[in-house]
Amino acid sequence: MYTIGVDVGGTYTDLVATDEGGLTVFAKSPSTPADQSLGVMAGLEELAKRLGVSRAVMLATTGRFVHGTTVATNALLERKGAKVALLTTEGHRDVLEMREGLKPDRYDLRSPPPEPLVPRERRLGVRERLKADGSAAIALDARSLDAAIDAARKSGANSIAVCFLHAYLNPAHELAAVEHLRAAMPDITVSRSSDVLPQIKEYERVSTTVVNAYVEPVVRRYLTNLEKRLAEAGFKGSLFIVLSHGGMAPVEEAARLAAGTVLSGPAGGVSGGRRCADLVGVGDLVPFDMGGTSTDISLIAEGHASLSADGMLAGQRIALRSLDIASIAAGGGSIASVDGSGTLRVGPESAGSVPGPACYGNGGTAATVTDANVVLGYLDASAFMGGARPLDRAAAEAAVDRIAAALGLSRVEAAAGIYRMINLKMADGIRLMTLRRGVDPRKFALLSFGGAAGLHAAEVARELEIKRIIVPTVASVLSAWGMLTSDLRYEVSRTHYGAGGRIAADEVRALFAELEKQAESRLKSWFNGPIRIERSAEMRYGEQIFEIDVSLDGLDWKSPSLVDAIEDRFHRRHEELYTYSSPGQEVVFVNARVAAVGEVAQRGEGARTEAQASACKPQGTREAYFGGWRDIPVYAFDKLQPGHSLEGPAIIEAETTTVLVDTGDRVSVNALGWLDITLR
Repeated sequence: MYTIGVDVGGTYTDLVATDEGGLTVFAKSPSTPADQSLGVMAGLEELAKRLGVSRAVMLATTGRFVHGTTVATNALLERKGAKVALLTTEGHRDVLEMREGLKPDRYDLRSPPPEPLVPRERRLGVRERLKADGSAAIALDARSLDAAIDAARKSGANSIAVCFLHAYLNPAHELAAVEHLRAAMPDITVSRSSDVLPQIKEYERVSTTVVNAYVEPVVRRYLTNLEKRLAEAGFKGSLFIVLSHGGMAPVEEAARLAAGTVLSGPAGGVSGGRRCADLVGVGDLVPFDMGGTSTDISLIAEGHASLSADGMLAGQRIALRSLDIASIAAGGGSIASVDGSGTLRVGPESAGSVPGPACYGNGGTAATVTDANVVLGYLDASAFMGGARPLDRAAAEAAVDRIAAALGLSRVEAAAGIYRMINLKMADGIRLMTLRRGVDPRKFALLSFGGAAGLHAAEVARELEIKRIIVPTVASVLSAWGMLTSDLRYEVSRTHYGAGGRIAADEVRALFAELEKQAESRLKSWFNGPIRIERSAEMRYGEQIFEIDVSLDGLDWKSPSLVDAIEDRFHRRHEELYTYSSPGQEVVFVNARVAAVGEVAQRGEGARTEAQASACKPQGTREAYFGGWRDIPVYAFDKLQPGHSLEGPAIIEAETTTVLVDTGDRVSVNALGWLDITLR
């Protein structure tokens, strides 16, 4: 019985299959942005070939299919989502545009705020109002609601967001409005704020609900098409979608909470990173995922990845919990250019999968990072993708020559400049993820994965004074591999409303008991297996305007000093994040959060093989630019055995990734067959 993980990237779709015996096989297929499911199905055909079976047999014997998708991400970035209308409390329709009175760049007086997903003419006020305690001040007015629904229908909207004031405390008005909507417009997609994000803070709730309404029709259509294509191809198992918080959920849940899929693919990489941390016994890792279009950077400290509710994508606030991931426009397809002042720039534009870098031979002419790597001899043009897709070295040279001419440099100087620029850009991205969070990257190891990361990891690490790099054998498809390690997860949250003063222990127990019952009941409808409960709270000091997330796992919930213990956790977490705490100040308990986690059996870690340390021989040499043109030993990744060691300069090649080892750096192969690189 197989388990399959699929991650759709901007350039390639990665696929991994494991069986009950621990066999792991992976494949890559060009992504098809117009309809991602086409690339998925083509990739499944290639995956089946590598397993030595037909696609139909493979799918018929697959029990679980886990998928990470960028459909929601692309819809937001490209502004190609649904036509949304917003029904909101009369007098509050401009909350979406007013935001919180802040601009993304608050010191740039000329920068316009991001354009809202719903223009003002489709933001429709409804006469109703709840008080801050959830009681009704103004009853839902049927005539006003009918008028708003009629206006939404005439506007041509095909998705509607419903977000009334204080609905997180009392959803009655929203539920009644949705009932009227479905009767009047039975084919419309509806997102209700008390369902999507039942929490305090009006702007976050409105924005998140609107994003959900914007991407849900697109995500639902894609997942429905994928389900249909898989079923027609013989799949009878369970299809799960990875969500931004790193857990997975069935298709219907992922479609309902579509805004929770915006980091679906990168979340698989973080799950894989956590699994790698467990397998190699290194709790502090910086997962560094460089693909064809972007680089995703996260942080694993003491074996745990942090979750955040401060998400932002394409200028839109998404307050659902997600893994803390920084994504920068830096990949193998990043385009090099020279601006009017004669300055070299790399990115943010990407050649993507179509037309791709010039060396792909698909009509692309712009010089990219991949073209520079070909010119510098780091990539073997004849052996790319195992020789299945040879690269056009002459086209790469011609593209880089145009950059060189504009800069007045030689070809190799221009290529080396492109290589250096992209490395500096990615190092800055890691600084953003570490130093700005009070973390010293020198104490961490760099986990290098993604098809392009191995070509750049050593220089990026050196820039940050990181001394250790780990490269798994599944590096080029680690996000898809990581999805196989994801657990099922269902999260619920609720804002605590009190009349002021400190929350009581009995209130805390009752609140979490109710949320746990709700979360566990929902998860059991998807999953028949062991369930773990995770508890956390969002808290702040009385004078603060923001909350921090505090884990409450491991507390004695029967203790009479439960609230003291919760507040002590808050003080300690505040000090970890901001270097100080104020135990004498009032602590405000804002949101309770519970996650029910369905733990699935782990697969895909590979067999451990103990061996004595020994040197290994290269399979040949290749001329490459390591400070000057030199004949560099080339090693086959799949020929390296546990216990093997080598010293740079060296090039280590696999079918779908290449790793550069600089002069003086040392490589040892661990018991899993992974590369463990120590920098000089």
